[in-house]
Amino acid sequence: MTPILLIPARMAATRLPGKPLAEIGGLPMIVRVLRQAEAAGVGPVAVAAGDAEIVEAVEAAGGRAVLTDPGLPSGSDRIVAALHTLDPEGRHDVVINLQGDIPFIAPEAIRACVGLLADQPAADISTVMVAEAGPADRSNPDMPKVVAAMAPDRRSGRALYFTRSVLFGEGPVWIHHGIYGYRRRALEQFTAAPPSPLEQRERLEQLRALELGMTIWSAVLDEAPISVDNPADLERARAHTRRLEDPA
Repeated sequence: MTPILLIPARMAATRLPGKPLAEIGGLPMIVRVLRQAEAAGVGPVAVAAGDAEIVEAVEAAGGRAVLTDPGLPSGSDRIVAALHTLDPEGRHDVVINLQGDIPFIAPEAIRACVGLLADQPAADISTVMVAEAGPADRSNPDMPKVVAAMAPDRRSGRALYFTRSVLFGEGPVWIHHGIYGYRRRALEQFTAAPPSPLEQRERLEQLRALELGMTIWSAVLDEAPISVDNPADLERARAHTRRLEDPA
């Protein structure tokens, strides 16, 4: 496989406008994500930017960025646009979609997405999940859950469904985190299709892939990555940076 890592980012986030350039420990958040992606060492990395300010910040940090149409409806559409600019010949057959708001994503999580596609030839898409932290996670609609048929080693599973609804019964309940590995043909098919009924009902775009008949495998992570969606999350990320710099 010949992966490429693309990070979609735009300034007009609803709950935290301008968040790609939000400062975390002296670096814009998008640059922190870029550094983690580079550390994974699985392929070239670029930011699929919806705004010129993001391109400027990435290039100032020595990274690569592609300016895409700010009107594109989703991060998936943004990475396809960047992919067509960066690789029109189709040299890269696997595309990792790494969200631009997970500044401390472990390189191992990125490698897990690539590894699943290598280990599961029938998989069209790979992603990651973490066991619930407590009972409150089950009823939190902001924490999408993965209903998965687990492999014997319990380190991955084939996704049967994704939902924001409450799941009952003995755990663990798996919480989904939005890192995706796509085979290129699957990404092209996915973005060419309109939003599906289940996708619109649950507001989870990965359900479109399942309704198209695609196979998704999800790797188990031992620790949930910090995701920055609002000002409180941003302060938590900044506090995490301070702890990393001064453990005492």
